[in-house]
Amino acid sequence: MKKTHNLFSCLVIIILFISGCNTPTKSQSTTISKTTVLFAHVKRSDNNEHILFGYPGHEKIILCRRGYILGYNPDKKVADWVSYHFTDAYCVKNTGRTEDFRPDPDLLPGQRAELVDYKNSGYDRGHLAPAADMARDAQTMSESFLLSNMTPQVGIGFNRGIWKKLEEKVREWVHQKKNIYVFTGPIYADSNYKTIGPDKVAVPAHFYKIVVSCTEAGENLDAIAFILPNQKEPDDMLPQFITSIREIEKRTGLDFMHDLDDDTENKLETRTAKMW
Repeated sequence: MKKTHNLFSCLVIIILFISGCNTPTKSQSTTISKTTVLFAHVKRSDNNEHILFGYPGHEKIILCRRGYILGYNPDKKVADWVSYHFTDAYCVKNTGRTEDFRPDPDLLPGQRAELVDYKNSGYDRGHLAPAADMARDAQTMSESFLLSNMTPQVGIGFNRGIWKKLEEKVREWVHQKKNIYVFTGPIYADSNYKTIGPDKVAVPAHFYKIVVSCTEAGENLDAIAFILPNQKEPDDMLPQFITSIREIEKRTGLDFMHDLDDDTENKLETRTAKMW
């Protein structure tokens, strides 16, 4: 869904740091013909490995990590989206969980969630970029435990249930498809969302996950998308939560495929896939 995107709006704060979070140039964002769009996008418009089809939007603060990139919302104290490139070579376990949950030092107090916000809240500190997907080295694993990568999630039956099942499916798919991009984030029912803790961390009503597969050359583009309620659900219900990317865009105001030509974008966004 095409929108006007200006990442460096005077109304937002942009923080660009760590592993290759670079500013797009005008020459890099020129229109690409429909016949070459997929191949051209493997060059990545801003040289960040984890962004392939353009920033989804709402970028008040951009946080670049070794294993992922996210658009952070300091009002909700939760990321609006997290994106990461995931390959068969990345899906290895070279290190264990560090469990070093901590406030993000690159965010100011008042912008960020603190450990106390989750204490006795009844919610898990649920990863958006999963720790198990970041097990290739100590840095990617540790950075996955920053609270900027967390959201309040129902524990039993969701974070430790169907959501975990979906994360495991993603790891199965990357071994099958070899090269994927994963987008994950929260959805709020309305402006009267619940909050936890003294910093009023927003509690999502739902979560979305989009998985886009393509070859390293940008060919054979395919996608599957999910919206799951933040509540206990049976693991075998997962296929019933498949949706379209367009539906996720409608419910979040984000735009995940705006750098693609219209025809390719519309085909990807409007199709509701069958379970991979």
